[in-house]
Amino acid sequence: MSQTRERVMSRSDAAAMALFMVAGVVIAVWTTVAAIARIIEVLPNRDVRVFAEFAGTTGEAPIGPNGAAATVELDTAWVIAPQLPGASLWALVLQQVVMAAAVWAVVACLLVLTWNMLRGRMFSRTNTRLVTAAGLTTFFGVAFVPFLGNMGANGAFAWISDRTFDNVIVAVEPFTLVLLAFVSALASLAFTVGDRLRRETEGLV
Repeated sequence: MSQTRERVMSRSDAAAMALFMVAGVVIAVWTTVAAIARIIEVLPNRDVRVFAEFAGTTGEAPIGPNGAAATVELDTAWVIAPQLPGASLWALVLQQVVMAAAVWAVVACLLVLTWNMLRGRMFSRTNTRLVTAAGLTTFFGVAFVPFLGNMGANGAFAWISDRTFDNVIVAVEPFTLVLLAFVSALASLAFTVGDRLRRETEGLV
């Protein structure tokens, strides 16, 4: 097995992959801590800070001469709602849970994949499944997390404006989703072809 690993990657490659594994765990832990902090922040449901995206909305900012107000067009901002409807509050909580769970799932898949590679198993059905699972989890996470954030923001707008301000938009970028789908499919295809070539080569030996 050691000879196989040496043929597959050098020591520097192995060290880089080990560093990648450590970085993945750090990212997952940091995401979990941030998610817990955010949940603790919103659960009291008082003066809730909500990240919101705006569409064609203007406002005033003190950026004129001597701090005079000037008109600006809002793109994104944090709004503070005195209180949120129950559905919007739990959407923000679920957003953090989904985000942390998705990050841990992706990191776990990549950790096992990296470990398999370090042991010399570059292409296998297990690695193909791990790459596919990581790609699908990333895709649905990127789609679902902003959707839950939109629910929270819409609830904040409704509460602050007494349902007179309509700013319902979809924050998910279609280009990002298409790009993620393409990259995930390409990675899965590469590992599938690699596994097929490995099995065919083994059959010739």
